[in-house]
Amino acid sequence: MKTPYWLLEEKLLEKNLKILFSLKEKTGIKVLLALKGYALWQSFDLVSKYLDGCCASGLHEAILSYEKFKKETHTYSPAFKKEEIKDIATISDHIVFNSPNQFKSFSNLAKEYNPNISLGLRVNPEYSESPVEIYNPCGLYSRLGTTLKNFDESIVEQIDGLHFHALCEQDSVALEKVLEIFEEKFGKYLHNIKWVNFGGGHHITKDGYNIEKLVTIINRFQNKYPNLQIYIELGEAVGWQTGTLVATVLDIVHNGIDIAILDTSAEAHMLDTVIMPYRPDVRDSGKAGEKQYTYRLAGNTCLAGDIMGDYSFDKPLQIGDKIIFEDQIHYTMVKATTFNGIVLPSIVIERLDGTIETVKEFGYEEFKNRL
Repeated sequence: MKTPYWLLEEKLLEKNLKILFSLKEKTGIKVLLALKGYALWQSFDLVSKYLDGCCASGLHEAILSYEKFKKETHTYSPAFKKEEIKDIATISDHIVFNSPNQFKSFSNLAKEYNPNISLGLRVNPEYSESPVEIYNPCGLYSRLGTTLKNFDESIVEQIDGLHFHALCEQDSVALEKVLEIFEEKFGKYLHNIKWVNFGGGHHITKDGYNIEKLVTIINRFQNKYPNLQIYIELGEAVGWQTGTLVATVLDIVHNGIDIAILDTSAEAHMLDTVIMPYRPDVRDSGKAGEKQYTYRLAGNTCLAGDIMGDYSFDKPLQIGDKIIFEDQIHYTMVKATTFNGIVLPSIVIERLDGTIETVKEFGYEEFKNRL
């Protein structure tokens, strides 16, 4: 197939979904797909068999959830626009406000457009063990969620649920401590509301994750607050290790090191490798110097820093060779850009029955129409 392309393998996706479904059966928790991390709607027929709905970060994600997932839609944004509240409220089951000011400004309006909508407030427990500060929603001066000091008692009677998010690619041990502090600060409200959302960042489908501890934590909390429906929202844990980004070597140049220029881009197509940052795994490769032939893999844009990293191979790379980047389904398609006019990777799905389907190809129109 023409490169570059993302390849989702549905059998790997279903493996993750079965883990999450098992968690639901053991705890009664509801699991939402976080569209900010995984929004490949051409796979929603499969995902919706196992999960309960989607959490959206604004109007467009809410529409996608409503139109394509067709189960629960929970919408949260750091700040809503008045002109979007009608459309959001009409298609959402839950709407979560970031601050008491936003709650007081728009909660009545949301109820007017959808009398059945459930209203929530995101709170900030001011504690997190997030390994990367840029992804720490509870860090110093965070705008995400309301701290206890800024909680407004005047809206308590109108709140149906509380939402917190404090994790980033972490195990259940981290949740246990966050939950302890969340209860210390906001526990007095938990007996009078309907639900709590534990947010995302739970790396449940990663090898080694302590699922049994998570089950214990959730069930202990549920027994303490039997009136509450518990939610978690997962993006990375759904898309984790479910597919690849396949690229082609276009040229090999030498400047102190052999450099393979690919028809993809870290800056445009693999943005988390730049922001996090992290070194993506490449199939059949080793670290620099580990195997006989070492190359710097670089993107096909004019950005000097558009580099994936240094990798070694058993055989010399040749122009036309395929390079396969592992685990490139979550937080890639949703962030990809057409920087430099570079073409977006096609989206390919290997279905459960083994058939391979190219569900989306991109070209000049995608570059032109967004400008």
